[in-house]
Amino acid sequence: MTVNIDGDNVTVTGNACIRGEKYGKDECICPMRTVTSIIRVDNREDTMVSVKTKTPVKKEDIFAVMEKIRGVTVSAPIKMGDVLIEDLFGSEIIATKSID
Repeated sequence: MTVNIDGDNVTVTGNACIRGEKYGKDECICPMRTVTSIIRVDNREDTMVSVKTKTPVKKEDIFAVMEKIRGVTVSAPIKMGDVLIEDLFGSEIIATKSID
């Protein structure tokens, strides 16, 4: 896949599908990533809950997202899909497993 940028004109060639064209444009103009991590569960000994961003965030914001996640603890019970941090760089941090 090749992406050519000429001012505001972005062209993608060599992609196998339409999704590839969108991916190529997005990756060059505003790369986004899903962030995965863990958060400490404060009412369970030596327990962490796995988490991820509900929607991708800008690649340039990953370190700030991780810093915010590191500063949070949560209490069980936690259900998979629970929002643990709201409105973080345009996304939410959700639990990816349940802890009773």
